[in-house]
Amino acid sequence: MANTGSSISAPLKRAAGAVQAAPRDGFATGLGVLTATLGSAVGLGNIWKFPFLTGANGGAAFLIVYLISTLLVGLPVMISELTMGRTARADAITTLQKLSPSRKPWWLIGAIGALSAFMILAFYTEVAGWVFAYIFKSLSAAALSTNPEVTSQAFSGLVTDPVQSLVWQWIVLGLVGFIIILGVSKGIENTTKRLMPVLFLLLVAVCVRSLTLPGAAKGLEFLLKPDFSKVTGLTMLTAMGLAFFKLSIGMGTMITYGSYFREDQNIPITATRVMLADLSVSLLAGMAIFPAVFAFGFEPSAGPSLLFITIPAVFASMPLGHFFMVIFFILAAIAATGAMLSLFEVPVAYMSERLGMSRRTATLLTMALLVLFGSAAALSNSVLADFKVLGMTMFDLYDFTTSNIFLPVGGIFICLFVGWVWGMDQVKKSLSNNGILKNEGIARLFLFLVRFVSPVLILLVLLQGLNIL
Repeated sequence: MANTGSSISAPLKRAAGAVQAAPRDGFATGLGVLTATLGSAVGLGNIWKFPFLTGANGGAAFLIVYLISTLLVGLPVMISELTMGRTARADAITTLQKLSPSRKPWWLIGAIGALSAFMILAFYTEVAGWVFAYIFKSLSAAALSTNPEVTSQAFSGLVTDPVQSLVWQWIVLGLVGFIIILGVSKGIENTTKRLMPVLFLLLVAVCVRSLTLPGAAKGLEFLLKPDFSKVTGLTMLTAMGLAFFKLSIGMGTMITYGSYFREDQNIPITATRVMLADLSVSLLAGMAIFPAVFAFGFEPSAGPSLLFITIPAVFASMPLGHFFMVIFFILAAIAATGAMLSLFEVPVAYMSERLGMSRRTATLLTMALLVLFGSAAALSNSVLADFKVLGMTMFDLYDFTTSNIFLPVGGIFICLFVGWVWGMDQVKKSLSNNGILKNEGIARLFLFLVRFVSPVLILLVLLQGLNIL
């Protein structure tokens, strides 16, 4: 009986080992790593928030403060997350469990990140739904008018219609879910390798048209003229917050994407390239928008009012405006899609790797949960407009909780973990690709920043978000 049992159990063990040894999906090329990571960092905020904040806070003077903030805040945390993910080769929660000392609750950082990614998707898919809806509105010229009151009514009609709000959110979920089901290399990598170059080309095309308009110089002056008198303590806090949030850190996305990196990827160089490319997209977006806004006498604004009310009125005022409005909303949809893919991958990676679900099942379950919780955000301007928690609609509650609490808290503890729990030896080993790269100086500088500089600055961002500063 013993021999029979051994003869049966041995093949089972070998079979189990074969399953465990199956290669984990990941990015296949260096270009794929760059475009996927850039796609995560680039989002709708690049199209409207960053350009407006730059112009309103001193133009080129704000850019200088932002770049310094990125080097001190955003880049160190991004490198931390990518390095942790590649080292552990696991989802965000499991990564912290693998890397932390036994029985220490550092895994909660990954849990906060995963929860943040889900909550952000719950309202971000609704905003993305508006963008996709405006592609079709642009094609039919339904939102094309030189009168901002008309464009305002068109936007209000969309967001206050519960059927349209839900349907467009579900269309977005279906599109992103389909790409995620295809996998990391065949889905995320192949998609972003195609979409990111298109994004840049479309941005350049709109830029060229905008800059050739009479009076465009005022828009460039708004965006780029240095005005150091506008640089205040609040400006610096704004720049630090922007540097932290724009690179998709603190939400588990970079840990998850890092786990798909190739072993020979130079993470500090890759992260720096992503940061610079992300900044380039933001500046191109500003040069595409504000020269046209000023050329036709409109007032610059931020948020949905710029994207869905002012921009259609601006394009309606220019020759070939119909054509360029379609292009603009296509590129906005591309920016939103890249960001959503990285957010979606966080819960899917956890469910498929930790809970043993197939990728398809994990994706469909995530979609179903987002339909449930995202509907509350989608209906916040219509049937649930009067339903409020702590004085906020569900849309605003998801946004406030993630942006002002979860993300900065997660960023602080990521810095503390990498700086004080991992320590110098592990940092040097990971950043140098096990000694292949000769970058000990970079490793020492990086460790100094995540130990003593980045967490303090992120704490200031947290306090500002909670209106304590």
